[in-house]
Amino acid sequence: MEIKKIQELEELAKKVRHGILEEVYFASSGHPGGSLSVADILTVLYFYEMNIKPEQPNWEDRDRLVLSKGHCVPALYSCLANKGYFPIEDLKTFRNINSYLQGHPDKNKVPGVDMSTGSLGQGLSVANGMAIAGKMNKKNYRVYCILGDGEIEEGQIWEAAMAANKYKLDNLCVIVDNNNLQIDGTIEEVMNLCSIDEKFKSFGFQVINIDGHDMDEIIKAFEVAKTIKNKPTCIIAKTIKGKGVSFMEGQVEWHGKVPNKEQYELAVEELK
Repeated sequence: MEIKKIQELEELAKKVRHGILEEVYFASSGHPGGSLSVADILTVLYFYEMNIKPEQPNWEDRDRLVLSKGHCVPALYSCLANKGYFPIEDLKTFRNINSYLQGHPDKNKVPGVDMSTGSLGQGLSVANGMAIAGKMNKKNYRVYCILGDGEIEEGQIWEAAMAANKYKLDNLCVIVDNNNLQIDGTIEEVMNLCSIDEKFKSFGFQVINIDGHDMDEIIKAFEVAKTIKNKPTCIIAKTIKGKGVSFMEGQVEWHGKVPNKEQYELAVEELK
């Protein structure tokens, strides 16, 4: 990947992170930590990888994205706004009682949202359905599903993983945002998952391990995923919760904490 394109994506990711901070700060509510950790992955998907048309949000042949960890929707909204699905200034209305930008994705109200999510553990089942429909209708679109590493403690994820393997969903790409922190602490403390990659391998997935903040690695992983046939792919992205804001990085309390005015201004300054 040429350096110029990587730099463009890195600058876009900064804009996405700025949008996340604006949403959470002006709402005095939301989940900054996991939104910031997944920002680079979503930036690559929306500004490089996915076949989409912002002017036609419901285009039949578009690639689909299911943000299963729906509480991290500030990152998705920021990408959609920066991509042109709706005005960027609307991000400041996030979680306002009169706003269409609710605290979890709503596909009936927000252009560009492919699935309403928020009840953790359910997104992969929906993504399976989209991928199966694509095969049945002989469509070439791909389906991307982003899971949190805390979320995959849910049993339904593994039922869905079995189904994805059974139906040979090579048009499905799962991404695990592996920041190793959830609301109550580290993954090891809450429910030790041991080897996430070995688990997905045992369920029949092609597994790719990457640095979830390295644009080149993210791009290459998606390119490899498109070459895999007769089975689904899982990209395990090692990330840092709160990435991009020094005082939030790796700190579990920023899972659902809101910055005050001084912290917000400091964070915005850091992103410059």
